[in-house]
Formats: sequence, structure tokens, C-alpha cells
Amino acid sequence: MELRTSSAVIGFAESLETGAARFYEAAAARIVDLAPFFRDLARENGKNVQSIKRAYYSVISDALETGFSFQNLLSEPYAIETVLPPEGDAAQILTIAIANETRMVSFYQQAAHCSQSFMADLSRVLKRIANNGEKRLSRLRERLETA
Repeated sequence: MELRTSSAVIGFAESLETGAARFYEAAAARIVDLAPFFRDLARENGKNVQSIKRAYYSVISDALETGFSFQNLLSEPYAIETVLPPEGDAAQILTIAIANETRMVSFYQQAAHCSQSFMADLSRVLKRIANNGEKRLSRLRERLETA
């Protein structure tokens, strides 16, 4: 799906974050040793949704929404896994989580780039979430090394 409007980008970002949160909650239930880690990630996903919505609603207007659009931003390259594999162990789950986070970081970087000229506040929030995603990737990779 092409993400042409700000509301489409915000909606897709929310679906990424809520899908990732569901994945991490399910991972916490399955991998007891990593449950606090996965629950922290799920909480961060919820905070990301709130940050994005807050930035969006504080600057958006009908004129802005209809006057600008994102160019060449598609949702398909950024799709994530939201369901655990039936028999996945910690290493498999962490590998999927790393792939998910990588796609999400890429999405936020691209969306921030696309919005920087007409929605600077939203672009800053998206960049911050991408930067935080890079930190999450490091934490996930560290856990994978010890899994």
C-alpha cells in the first residue's frame, strides 16, 4: 500500500508498534527468562504510539493534510511478523525481533526524511523513534549472543 498522507503514515506506524508489542508480549509469555526484557520492549512500543500521535495532532490541519503527501513510501517493505512461530525458541524469537526492528527503523527513517520539509515536529519524533530503535536493535543483538 502506498502511504501518501500523514494520516496513512501515522496509521501504519501505529500498526507496526501495536503488532510489535503483541509479538513481544507473546514472547514474554513463552520465554520466561527474557519476560521482563520483552515486556519492556512492548511498553516502549506503546510509548512510541503516543509520541507519534502527540506530534501529529499538535501540528496537523486539514489544509496541511490535503496539501502535502508522502512520495514513494510503501508499506510492504516494512511489514513485520506479529505472531510467534509455533515452536520458536529464544534464539529464533530474537532473530525475528531483530528483523522486525530493522524494518521498523528503516520505516521511521524514511518517513522522517519524507516529512522533514512540511512537518518538522513529526519528523523529529520519527527520527527519535528510529534512533531509539537502533538502541533496541543493539539490546536484541546482545540477548541473541547469549541465547
